[in-house]
Amino acid sequence: MKEGYLRKPEWLKIRLGDSEQYRITKQIIERHRLHTICTSGRCPNQGECWSRGTATFMILGEICTRSCKFCNTLTGKPLPPDINEPEKVAESIRLMKLRYAVLTSVDRDDLPDLGCSHWVAVVNKVREYNPGIVVETLIPDFQGRRELIAEIARLAPEVVSHNLETVARLTPLIRSAAKYRRSLDVLEQLGAEGITTKSGLMLGLGETEEELMETMDDLLAVNCRILTLGQYLQPTSQHYPVKAYIHPEDFERFRAIALEKGFKKVASAPLVRSSYLADEL
Repeated sequence: MKEGYLRKPEWLKIRLGDSEQYRITKQIIERHRLHTICTSGRCPNQGECWSRGTATFMILGEICTRSCKFCNTLTGKPLPPDINEPEKVAESIRLMKLRYAVLTSVDRDDLPDLGCSHWVAVVNKVREYNPGIVVETLIPDFQGRRELIAEIARLAPEVVSHNLETVARLTPLIRSAAKYRRSLDVLEQLGAEGITTKSGLMLGLGETEEELMETMDDLLAVNCRILTLGQYLQPTSQHYPVKAYIHPEDFERFRAIALEKGFKKVASAPLVRSSYLADEL
C-alpha cells in the first residue's frame, strides 16, 4: 500500500446501472456521439442518474484547456466546436423526454469568446426542441469577462451553477487558472441579474471545518443560495490525493449548518456531485 494512501470506506460504494432506462439513456448519448460529465468525470452516480433518465451534457468537446488536479477530464488542444452539437443535444433531450436539463462544458480558453456563443446556441436550440423545459447551466468562469457572463445571464437559465470546488487556501493547489475571488465574482454578477445561482464544494482535500464555514459565508455574501457538498474521490494516482474521507454524519451536520446559515437548498452526502438530483434541488 502506498504511503499516505487512505482506504476507501464502505459508505462510498458506487451504484451500478442495470435498468431499462439506463440502457435507453446510454444508447441515446452514444448514438448522437455526445459527451457527458457523467463519464468524463467518472461520476459515481452515473448508474443511478441514467437509470432515472437524467444526464449532464458536456458541450464544446471532451478536451479541456485547463488541467485541474482534481478533474479526470482530458487536457490538451481541443478540436473546433461541433456546429451540429446544439441540434444533437436538443434532440437527445427530446428523446429522453427530460423536463429538466443540465448543461456544462470544458474550459475553452483557446476560443476568442471562450465558447460563450456556442453556449448560447445550445441553450436556444434545447428550448426550441423542448418547450417548457427547465435549463440549468453549469458554467466555467469565462476568465471573469463580465460581457460574456452577461450573455449567459441574458439567456435567463432557471439556474446557473458555477462551482467554487474548494476553500480559498486550497484553490491554487487544485484549480488550474481559476481563482477563488473570480469565481465568487461570477456568481455575484449573475445574482445581481436576478439569476438563481448554485455552487458546489468537494470535501476531503485538506480543508478545515473553519475554512468550510468561511466559504459558505462567502457564497451567501454573493447571494448564492443553492449548495452541494460531496466527497472528493481521486480519479487516478496522478491526481491530487484524498486527505480525508468525511463521514456521512458530518455531511448531514454540514447540511444542517448550511440551511441554518441561509442556503435555501442543500445536497450534502459523500456521493453528491454538483448535478446530482439537480431537478429536485
